[in-house]
Amino acid sequence: MILGAIADDLTGATDLSLILSRNGMRVVQVIGVPDTLDTNAQEADAVVIALKSRTNPAAEAIEMSLAAARALQGAGAKQLFFKYCSTFDSTDEGNIGPVAAALMAHLGAATTIACPSFPENGRTVYKGHLFVFDQLISDSPMKDHPLTPMRDPNLVSVLSRQTTRPVRLVAHETVRRGAAAIEAAIAQDPGICIVDAISDEDLRAIGRAVAELPLVTGGSAVAMGLPDVYREKGWITPAAPGEGFAAPEGRGVILAGSCSAVTRRQIAAAETAGVHMLRLDALEIASGATTPEAVVAFVEEASQRSDLPPLVYSSADPAVVAQAQDKLGRMRAGEIVEELLASVAASLAARGFTRFISAGGETSGAVVAALGTSALRIGPEIDPGVPWVSALDADRPLCLALKSGNFGGEDFFLKAWEMLA
Repeated sequence: MILGAIADDLTGATDLSLILSRNGMRVVQVIGVPDTLDTNAQEADAVVIALKSRTNPAAEAIEMSLAAARALQGAGAKQLFFKYCSTFDSTDEGNIGPVAAALMAHLGAATTIACPSFPENGRTVYKGHLFVFDQLISDSPMKDHPLTPMRDPNLVSVLSRQTTRPVRLVAHETVRRGAAAIEAAIAQDPGICIVDAISDEDLRAIGRAVAELPLVTGGSAVAMGLPDVYREKGWITPAAPGEGFAAPEGRGVILAGSCSAVTRRQIAAAETAGVHMLRLDALEIASGATTPEAVVAFVEEASQRSDLPPLVYSSADPAVVAQAQDKLGRMRAGEIVEELLASVAASLAARGFTRFISAGGETSGAVVAALGTSALRIGPEIDPGVPWVSALDADRPLCLALKSGNFGGEDFFLKAWEMLA
């Protein structure tokens, strides 16, 4: 194993795993900190540990991340990567700055970078400001995220409020001069460097510049340049993307807990295509009016009436989400939905369902835990940042598409299902 990665949620881990796999690395994704990584490390050039730490209190996120770091180091990782969302969704109290600083201290690293840019999905960083397509992040729907609203687009400012480590900018004028200039700028002073990137060419140059750093932090796309350097050093040999993936036969279901504008558009497209749908309401779940048994019965019946997988979703406009949060509590409103969807997933798997499409990082984490798998093999790419994956250790063959709420085209659900056909 060359690269050990720590991701703050499940879909983010899958996103990073796909980037590394697409660029020729053999990748195994592990859910939670394992007792040992011996077997996984033997099979992989990179091991990506998926945590559920994005919205935890900072002290908990640090503890989990350091445990993951120690496990990866124990398995021989030469470099660590701390992966967070390309929308940098972290409040002033949370977790990117504190975790990055704790990992730096653990490794004795004087410098690292922070680069959430993912141009293929419309995220870019320029003059230290984060954009979503042509909008500042603070003007995008992320400003109304129910848990991590992003209302300051200046990442130097955001990260400086989260950590006492110095935070400075490596501007695009430096980045476009190439890897050597970037490396020199990073080494100039200790601290965390927000690095501008507006293209994949920028990201590959950044990857080459940071290949010798003990720690890299960022969105998944900044890792795309690392495999080329590893190959040049003779550390890895090329692997084919999706190597070893096989989708089991069987029925499928779509479970959507994300309330992002992107996921809501994907749900609308699925409805237009004739997918059978059931909308969940957190208040009705809390009152007992909606039960896991009733949802499972809907999915069973709907799957008999169509070749398309049924869709169960809780996605709603921010105003609707806010009403549930006001009555149930900000965190509890989401947890109620996640718990129900996890229970539904486990029941469906026991009834022979083998193909699961999940939208939302928290939802996907709950679903995967309920399905009883802790290791995933990366399969073919559906949309940028989202592959099909197969479970390596579940009781029965399973394949999953685990989508971050903000990822994928409007036809994502249909495209994912058609790919297996």
